[in-house]
Amino acid sequence: MALLSMLHFRPRLLDSLQGYDRARFARDFGAGITVAVVALPLAMAFAIASGLKPEAGLFTAIIAGFIISALGGSRVQIGGPAGAFIVIVYGIVERYGVGNLIIATALSGVLLFLMGVFRLGTLVRFIPVAVIIGFTNGIAVLVALSQIKDFLGLHVPKMPGDFFGILGALWSHLHTVNPWAVGVALGSLAIVIAWQRWLPSLGPKVQFSGKLSSVPGSIVALVLATLVVGVFKLPVETIGSKFGGIPAALPAFTLPSFSWESARFLLMPTITLALLGAIESLLCARVADGMIGDRHDPNQELMAQGVANFVTPFFGGMPATGTIARTVTNVKSGATSPVAGMVHALALLAVILVAAPLAGSIPLATLAAILMFVAWNMGEWREFARLPTYRMPYRVTLVAVFLLTVIFDLTVAVEFGIFAACVTFIYRISSLSRSERLTAADHPDLAGRDDIQAWRLYGALFFGATKLVEQIEDHLPTRTLVLDLKNVIYIDSTGAESLENLVHTCHKQGVRLIVSGLMNQPADIAGRTGLTALLQERSADDVQPDVAAAIATAVAGAPEGLPDAAHMGYSGA
Repeated sequence: MALLSMLHFRPRLLDSLQGYDRARFARDFGAGITVAVVALPLAMAFAIASGLKPEAGLFTAIIAGFIISALGGSRVQIGGPAGAFIVIVYGIVERYGVGNLIIATALSGVLLFLMGVFRLGTLVRFIPVAVIIGFTNGIAVLVALSQIKDFLGLHVPKMPGDFFGILGALWSHLHTVNPWAVGVALGSLAIVIAWQRWLPSLGPKVQFSGKLSSVPGSIVALVLATLVVGVFKLPVETIGSKFGGIPAALPAFTLPSFSWESARFLLMPTITLALLGAIESLLCARVADGMIGDRHDPNQELMAQGVANFVTPFFGGMPATGTIARTVTNVKSGATSPVAGMVHALALLAVILVAAPLAGSIPLATLAAILMFVAWNMGEWREFARLPTYRMPYRVTLVAVFLLTVIFDLTVAVEFGIFAACVTFIYRISSLSRSERLTAADHPDLAGRDDIQAWRLYGALFFGATKLVEQIEDHLPTRTLVLDLKNVIYIDSTGAESLENLVHTCHKQGVRLIVSGLMNQPADIAGRTGLTALLQERSADDVQPDVAAAIATAVAGAPEGLPDAAHMGYSGA
């Protein structure tokens, strides 16, 4: 307990249970059952699309969903398998096998937990929105692309994991289209869309429209399509014919066979799983905060995600994170605490134990249609239409990350996106930092004093803006230089070094340097780097509180026509 306290490990469940009563439990129970209904088809669909058996998604929703709710930092977040992981998981399974997926997922759990321990939850918010939108839309395209095979009922022995390989496989097997599968998929997609978009608009026109709209369209499509395929014996592929059904029990604990030859290549996939899991879960938690007027603990959430991802793969699961669709459903269904998420996991467990044999009749074309709808909702497509309203760096970053995600790899896309965002940020901040020479219009004491220069700097004096000091250094006055740093909000070590070089150059050329306006962070960095001591070493009045006092000191200490090197104690040589 002392260790957990030292780690600041405090699940939100502990606070939520204070004053917990029967009425709140009833609301949480109803919300949990509703979320379980939504999660059931999605969990199986995500697993199948990732190259795994459908039960892997269900096991993840049960085990990871329970752990994330019980240990997480949000009151209403629902954890489980997510569409964002499909591309990464499929690539790991395709290249390294399921055993190494277990290792990569467990290691990503360790990384997530350490991110929470070291209080890095807030850093995820610094990832630029252009990067997030770019790879989210890219993942949505890849998810939809991966479902074309089952949507059309194509007979493809093994789907490749890369973009061009998928296109090639689909094109070469296009002649194997199954019209029955296409019909089932289109009908299922129409039901899902109509149920979500059309039924709520009926309102009071239909007596039970409100209650019907609370039932997910994916469940309605799943039930109707399964009945139609079963009654009419349609020749379409089902979970039973493809995977042999779903076991009616949770798997036992298993350890994967470890191979260094393949595991040593898992570093980047592991980091990608951890970063994507952190981004997805914390973004989801922020959405939930806005809906319920609460504030989650990002570090506790990361630790919970870490525990879930470390435990789940050893019980037949896949990577898990916070899921926006299920979390929003949870909130709208009236959830008040993490108990709702725990109920959702237990409800799914009950479904597996009781109704697993029925899942074998679910057509894959219906699951593909559901994922097509999920992919469409996942992407923020309006951002492409709004691109002309943004600056060029934003447009380039978003489009580049999108294309790199689709064509190459999510890891490469995120790395490029963050690099491009950093370069853009440095350029923007350096362009906003500027300097201006003060004239007699600013301070009358400067009238007719060409031997005295006063400069005012704005913005941040960092490694990308040291040219401001260098330009002043290249054109020093003959007697005194005044620097006004009141409007400098930040100085880094490189900026402090450039000021030190200016001090030494002024010393060599016999020019007196007076600095004014050092405040807050610039004053702190000047003290810690020795810049303040260096200035005061030259003369007691080389640091002034404001530019007016600095200019007055410069004029008083430098009579017209007399060199000021003697005042500084320099030879001027």
